[in-house]
Amino acid sequence: MERSQITTYINANKERFLNELLDLLKIPSISADAKYSGDVNKTAEAVKQRLIEAGVENVEISKTKGYPVVYGDKLIDPKLPTIIVYGHYDVQPPDPLELWDSPPFEPVIKKTALHPDGAIFARGACDDKGQMYMHVKAFEVMMKTGTLPCNVKFMIEGEEEVGSANLGPWIVENKARLKGDIILISDTSMIANDTPSIDVGLRGLSYMEVEITGPNRDLHSGVYGGAVANPVNVLCKMIASCHDENNHITIPGFYDDVVELTKEERDEMAKAPFNLNDFKKDLDVEQEQGEKGFTTNERTGIRPTLDVNGIWGGYTGEGAKTVLPSKAFAKISMRLVPNQSSDKISEIFKNHFEKIAPKSVKIKVSHHHGGEPVVVSPNSAAFKAASMAMEEAYGKKPIPTRGGGSIPIVALFKKELGLDSMLMGFGLDTDALHSPNEHYGLFNYYKGIETIPLFYKHFVNNK
Repeated sequence: MERSQITTYINANKERFLNELLDLLKIPSISADAKYSGDVNKTAEAVKQRLIEAGVENVEISKTKGYPVVYGDKLIDPKLPTIIVYGHYDVQPPDPLELWDSPPFEPVIKKTALHPDGAIFARGACDDKGQMYMHVKAFEVMMKTGTLPCNVKFMIEGEEEVGSANLGPWIVENKARLKGDIILISDTSMIANDTPSIDVGLRGLSYMEVEITGPNRDLHSGVYGGAVANPVNVLCKMIASCHDENNHITIPGFYDDVVELTKEERDEMAKAPFNLNDFKKDLDVEQEQGEKGFTTNERTGIRPTLDVNGIWGGYTGEGAKTVLPSKAFAKISMRLVPNQSSDKISEIFKNHFEKIAPKSVKIKVSHHHGGEPVVVSPNSAAFKAASMAMEEAYGKKPIPTRGGGSIPIVALFKKELGLDSMLMGFGLDTDALHSPNEHYGLFNYYKGIETIPLFYKHFVNNK
C-alpha cells in the first residue's frame, strides 16, 4: 500500500468527507435523554447508510433492549486477519447550553491556537462521531484504491455515553460473527498534533448516585432551621470527608488493590512533554490540585479519583426562597486503575456512605454503571503496527501514554471475545470533550483517515 494513494484520494474528497461528518453532527443523538430517542435511532440509520456507501457489506441495524448496534463487514479472505472497528454514535448531553459559543448541533468551523487549520465545534465532534467516522472514510479509501489488506468488521453502538449496558448481551449473542484478531478503537486523545501518542492504559469507572432525605417535606428555614437536619448540608459534609488534606481518598479499603508503578515506569511516563503553566492557562486556574506526591499526568493516568459530577437540592430557581429542603442528591464517579474492581469499589463506596450518614437523615445509594481498567501491552503486534503507522504518517514515533478516561467495553471485549483492543485516538485533551464548545480539528480528522489504513498495512504485514 502506497501512502501517496491514500493521501491523493483523501485530498480529492476532503470537502465531501467533511460535509458527511457535519450532517452526522447535526443530529442530537443524546442517549441519556429519552426525548431524543428518535434522533439516536436516526443517527443509527445514517451510520448504516454511510457504511453501505463506503463499500461495507451485510450492514444491519441490530436491535438490543436499548439503542441498536450498527454492524457490517467486508470479508475478503478467511485466511487473512480480521480487524473489528468499534465506535459509538451517541453523544453526551450538551448542557449547560448558555456556555456554548454556537449551538451544539449546528456545527461551525473556527480556527484556534491549537487548530490553526480550523476545528469543528459541535457536540460529538471528537467524542465520538468525528473519530468513529474516520474509520468509515478510511475503509472507503482502501476500497476505492484497491488497498484493503484484510477482513473488516464494524460494530458501532449507541449507548457508550450511558454505560453500554446492552452491548454485553449483544456481544454474547453475536460471538460467532465477532471472531477477529484485534478491536480497533478511536475514542481517546494524543499529546499534541506535533507529538503523536498511543494510550496503553485506561482507567476504570464506578458511577454512583446518592440521595439524602431529611424531613418529609420542604420546610420554612426560619421556623425549622437549626432544629432539623438539612440534607444539603449533610451531603456536602459527607462528600467533603472523602478526601483528606493531601487529597487522598479516605474511604477504607479504597486503595487496597491499587498497583503502584515502579520508579522506572514513572520515569518513562515523565518523558511525555507537559507544560504545567500551559495546562493552568488553558483551564484558567491559578493552581493545579490533586493527590500529594504525584505529578499532574500521574494523577490523571495512574491514580484513582473520586469526583462529584453533579449535586442538587432545595430551591435553585431565580431569586430567593428560604427553604430547608427535604432531599439532596449527588452523582459521584470514581476513576479506577489497574487491579481495582468496579463492583468492589462500588460496594465499598455504598457501605461507607451508609455508615457515615447521621441518623438525622435517610440515605439511598444507587449504582449507575461501571467498567474495568485496562492495560495494553506495548510489545503486542497491534501496538507495533499502530506505532509504525503513526510514525509513517506523522514523521515521529508515538509516545506510549495512559489515558485518564474510561471505555468500559474494552474489558468486556477481552472477557467475552478474548480480544485485545488497540486505542488509536486522534483528538486532543483540550478539545472540550463532555464540555461546552466541544471541537475536533480538521487536521486531526484528515490525519486519522490517512493513518488508519497504514495501521491495517502494518498489522497484516507483522501478523
